[in-house]
Amino acid sequence: MNISLCDDNAHERSYIKNLVLDWAAQSGASVSVREYPSAEALLFSYPDSPPDILLLDIEMPGMNGIELAKKLRAQAETAQIVFITGYPDFISEGYDVSALHYLLKPVSSDKLFEVLDRAYKAVCEGKPPETVVFRAGTETLRFKLSDIEYIAALGHSTVLLSGGRTYDLSVPISEVETALCEGFIRCHRSYIVNLKYVSAVSGDNLTMDSGTKIPVARAARKNVTEAFIYYYRR
Repeated sequence: MNISLCDDNAHERSYIKNLVLDWAAQSGASVSVREYPSAEALLFSYPDSPPDILLLDIEMPGMNGIELAKKLRAQAETAQIVFITGYPDFISEGYDVSALHYLLKPVSSDKLFEVLDRAYKAVCEGKPPETVVFRAGTETLRFKLSDIEYIAALGHSTVLLSGGRTYDLSVPISEVETALCEGFIRCHRSYIVNLKYVSAVSGDNLTMDSGTKIPVARAARKNVTEAFIYYYRR
């Protein structure tokens, strides 16, 4: 979870950052907090480190927090924006940028924690999962989705290949499919592949980066080809 804190007052930045770290420790959230002394400094860092949550002061020299938020929203930025200010006069303008909340200085930990809980929930609900859990024999294993290359239904077994290792899962391939996110495609009744590891699609098969050939059902050829092209163009 990337959190950006923008305030021209170094003391305020330090205070808010410490509160954010306290909230992360209590909630169990893994966060990275970046500090910026001005709106211009934050904009300069884009698009290398887009934040999930923005804690913005409003009254700053140069570009103020409202103007910064409008610029980000114009770029279709979907970060959860929380304004932190000593002045309530700008609250109505927050509606123009879909701000999550306003906090008036001095900020209390209770108020900030409550808002961060809401922002964290909103961000997580808008993100695909990073890991998935499946039963494998007597074990329950957690897999990183980006490491899963493909899943195959072989006879009465469901085999998952991840990180160069194969795992025999205790669930049908249909159940595996419902747990996966965008980037995976069912290319055959017996195969689901992660497009990240597909190097070529040709006729009735596709080729994985490892050189493995995976069959593509006739009815799925068009969808698989279009998904492959879209994935890499994006």
